Amino acid sequence: MSKKIFFSGVQPSGNLHLGNYLGSIKNWVDIQDEYQAICCVVNLHAITVPQDPSELKKKTIEVAKLYLASGLDPEKVIIFRQSDVPQHTELMWLLNTITKTGELFKMTQFKDKSGIQENGVTEKISVGAGLLNYPILMAADILLYDTDLVPVGEDQTQHLELTKTLARRFNNRFAKERALLKIPEIFVSKIGKKIMSLTEPNKKMSKSAESPNSRIELLDKPEVVRKKIMRAVTDSENKIYYSDKKEKAGLRNLLNIFSIITGKAPEEIAVDYQDKGYGDLKKDLAEELVEYLKPIQKKFSEISDEEVLDIFEKSKRTLIPRAERKITELNRAMGLE
Repeated sequence: MSKKIFFSGVQPSGNLHLGNYLGSIKNWVDIQDEYQAICCVVNLHAITVPQDPSELKKKTIEVAKLYLASGLDPEKVIIFRQSDVPQHTELMWLLNTITKTGELFKMTQFKDKSGIQENGVTEKISVGAGLLNYPILMAADILLYDTDLVPVGEDQTQHLELTKTLARRFNNRFAKERALLKIPEIFVSKIGKKIMSLTEPNKKMSKSAESPNSRIELLDKPEVVRKKIMRAVTDSENKIYYSDKKEKAGLRNLLNIFSIITGKAPEEIAVDYQDKGYGDLKKDLAEELVEYLKPIQKKFSEISDEEVLDIFEKSKRTLIPRAERKITELNRAMGLE
């Protein structure tokens, strides 16, 4: 029996951080033997907001290097650049014709980024159509490869539900005898929910956050990691214990990070430091993080751009025939061929 298919991707915008790694990439590494993993650098998604072309090209290669440095094996995993497979945008158009505009306007991420509210009032001057259609391209990415499992952050589950809706709608209209689009299963990582901003611990760690002090980036130098952790928000109580209280969000975040990278329960770590201060906890956490990131950074430095481009080219040759077959099936079902 062939392996089930797993699909995921990361945008090459901003710098990948600890939350991206622990909440997403590490999970891909852990299941790469169990699934046929297809891991994309989603550069077409990145251009839904303005990008500097030279920086986008550089970041696309950097993200792929981080995939490899994190432990993804190109002999087991298909690592590719989204723009190398034109069938992604071709399928997006087919799905675009069966998507209702009301479904897109309801997307929470679109409303957050555009400033458009439920009453139609907008706080921003201009919103690109690409941002509105982002979820359709995401659906195309997934459905093109008959994906079985899609790991997402909690903030992306609404997009995945739309993907499932569009697959069902296409099958009901054009493929009643034999479903042509597979309904994927959603997997939400619990770990990803625990990695919060170092400066605003009630928000997720994000590569788009204005302050770089809000996140530990995977390529941060040791001295930068130490400074960011020492500056991390805690509270004025200066008492270490694990709690769900809102005012302890900063401390809880540090304990959760400490727990995830060491494998020790956050409650146990809190007990270890209950007679110490926040400074001691932060210093030790910073050193743990420096050591944790060291192997990734070392491997990253050893990977050349040429190696990544070779992997992209090989993946392109693998995926395009597969994608063409799927598009041909769908075109015939819709009467286009």
